[in-house]
Amino acid sequence: MTKKDISRLDEQDPLASRRGQFHLPADTIYLDGNSLGLMSYATQQRVADTTTTQWGEHLITSWNRHNWIQLPQQVGNKIGRLIGVADGQVVCCDSISVNLFKVLAAALQLQPGRNQILSTVDNFPTDLYMVQGLEQLLGASRCHLVMVEESELANSISEKTAAVLATEVNFRTGRRLDLQALTATAQLHGALMIADLAHSAGVMPVELDNWQVDFAIGCTYKYLNGGPGAPAFVYAAKRHHRALQQPLCGWMGHVRPFDFSPHYEAADDMTQFLSGTPPVLSMCAVDAALEAFDGVSLAEVRSKSIQLSELFHSLIEQHGLSNELHLISPTDPVTRGSQLSYRHEHAYGICQALIEAGVIADFRAPDYLRFGFAPLYTSYADVWDAAGVLKDVLASKAHLDPRWQQRNTVT
Repeated sequence: MTKKDISRLDEQDPLASRRGQFHLPADTIYLDGNSLGLMSYATQQRVADTTTTQWGEHLITSWNRHNWIQLPQQVGNKIGRLIGVADGQVVCCDSISVNLFKVLAAALQLQPGRNQILSTVDNFPTDLYMVQGLEQLLGASRCHLVMVEESELANSISEKTAAVLATEVNFRTGRRLDLQALTATAQLHGALMIADLAHSAGVMPVELDNWQVDFAIGCTYKYLNGGPGAPAFVYAAKRHHRALQQPLCGWMGHVRPFDFSPHYEAADDMTQFLSGTPPVLSMCAVDAALEAFDGVSLAEVRSKSIQLSELFHSLIEQHGLSNELHLISPTDPVTRGSQLSYRHEHAYGICQALIEAGVIADFRAPDYLRFGFAPLYTSYADVWDAAGVLKDVLASKAHLDPRWQQRNTVT
């Protein structure tokens, strides 16, 4: 592989024009889109307009004039098209953790006589924490977390399992679970399927309706580029809507919120997953960010994602780094998401040295170095140049700088 080959790949890339929709700081290679996506120019303009004109000039009339009141449903439907669901089954609201709490409670309510939430020991910790919190609230007889290894998940479903809680793409390793097969197995045993799409939405085809997934949650600040702390989304299959009960009853989830009744009556659709007033500024940011996906084929996104990660690892091998950087992601690209993770005893130092050299990657405890590939704006030249910088960092021992011996808790 030569630089000429790389240039040819970028010239032939059907997604190349999307890169120009995003703000990328000068002299920066960004391979951390799996933690925080880039800001699009459309988002920048929308937030400016929302603050200056809609809020600044039109004030409270903007709830109707600019349809602020319908933003959770409007944005939810846009996200729904990226995760394979028909309109009316996704709303955008709250955080991924809060939405998971709602979904867990709703799933348990649908499953009388079952109390176990089955998940994996290496699931993203906040998912496990939310189950533990619900277990403390309800008692183990009503909610009990059972954790197993990823490889044992399907085989561990029993008549006590109320729901299987699984993240499609593991945040550390990048391993991708077969959600369709796992859903079928769970439902064969009478269990519900709750999917976490934090590292899936926007970077690969997801078909929740076709796969018959029961519930899903996900964030918008990674591959959907909604901005730091952007509101998350929640999905519930339409077949469950009329029987659902979620405990965070708020006025926006009421069937007639502007009647201001003292007695709660839940809406019989996805609206009941709303609680408080929607965060308009951040919701507008997500709405605008999703415009970058207009007309995009997720099959092409997935194809480029695989090509980018395969190129990066081949360059690691070409530079003779594979004995020093130990790949913990699956070697088969079909069974991983849009990231590569490597183990190294000085992973934190390598990450900081890369950042100082203009390549932003990601560190995860205890000793993992992650590279995320966001096909809408990551170029093949980015991958080529980043691998070269990584080679130079390791060769120069920059990662052993004393500054990197004390880890920063954020990065």
